Amino acid sequence: MLESLKTVVVQCAQEAEAQGLCRWRSGNFSARDESTGLICVTPSGVDRRTMKPDDVVVMDRDAQVVESINGRKPSSEALMHLAAYEEREDIYAVAHTHSPFALVFAALERPVPGLVLEAAHIRCAGGTIPVAPFAPQGTAALADSVRAPLRTGDAMLLARHGALTVGSSLDDALLKAAYVEELAEVAYRAYALAGGAEVSALPPEAFTLRYPEKIKMTKE
Repeated sequence: MLESLKTVVVQCAQEAEAQGLCRWRSGNFSARDESTGLICVTPSGVDRRTMKPDDVVVMDRDAQVVESINGRKPSSEALMHLAAYEEREDIYAVAHTHSPFALVFAALERPVPGLVLEAAHIRCAGGTIPVAPFAPQGTAALADSVRAPLRTGDAMLLARHGALTVGSSLDDALLKAAYVEELAEVAYRAYALAGGAEVSALPPEAFTLRYPEKIKMTKE
């Protein structure tokens, strides 16, 4: 069932590990099938480096396991993924990462300011990455904590926990996770160079992606 989508989930999880966006067994990933609405989510307690498509768990939107070929349990944070899909119908993938600089800001419960134009790619209001309120891992409260931030953007920090990004595909969600980490590193180093003083963010209008009107596309 959904073999190609399960393969994509494994590939994304392994790519996140390779990029240093998560380490050990932290973080989890999921993708929603457009035709059935079923969700493929990474399993709990399985090393990403050896993870196989048959380890991926298929769930419905009511949190019922539909298929688990290898008898795996879904990620302990599956409810958080389901909440994201419930909150917005345009979401088809969720990436929860534990990248180092993003974790620093999450630990301080401090939003990441939009200091550079790359912040436009995460589609957050004003280019600032917000912080979802703290809730214990695996709880319904954690799932509910992501709802409000998702109404204003595609990325957030989870207080004392990590980061969460969403997208139209897992490639899209993973790219945003990479941008979150880059923006957090830029902010961290900017604060360090400024001696801890506040650093001015770009104005919100700077984060609207535009395409030059004068460029005309013609057929070859």
